[in-house]
Amino acid sequence: MAAHQTPEQTETVERVVHEFKHGEPETGRGEKVGNPEQAIAIALREAGASRDETPAKNRENLSRTKAREKAGKALSGVSRPGGRGGRSG
Repeated sequence: MAAHQTPEQTETVERVVHEFKHGEPETGRGEKVGNPEQAIAIALREAGASRDETPAKNRENLSRTKAREKAGKALSGVSRPGGRGGRSG
C-alpha cells in the first residue's frame, strides 16, 4: 500500500485483493483474474489511487465504488451488460 492513500482507498484495495484470493474478480470478458498484478491494478482503479488516471477521474472512480459498496453491489471487474465484447445474441 502506498503511504499517501486515504483510509477509504486502503479499505477498497484490501477488499479487492481479498476477493482475488478467493477467486472472485473477473475481467471484462468474464474470465477469472489469475494475475495478482492485474488484481492490484483493478483495486487501485476502484480505489481511485491509479497513477494512470487524472485526479478528477480517480475521485470519480472512488465515489462510484463507494456508492456501489453502500448499495451492496461492489463487484470488482465483473462483466456488466452492455460492456465491450461478449456474445451476440
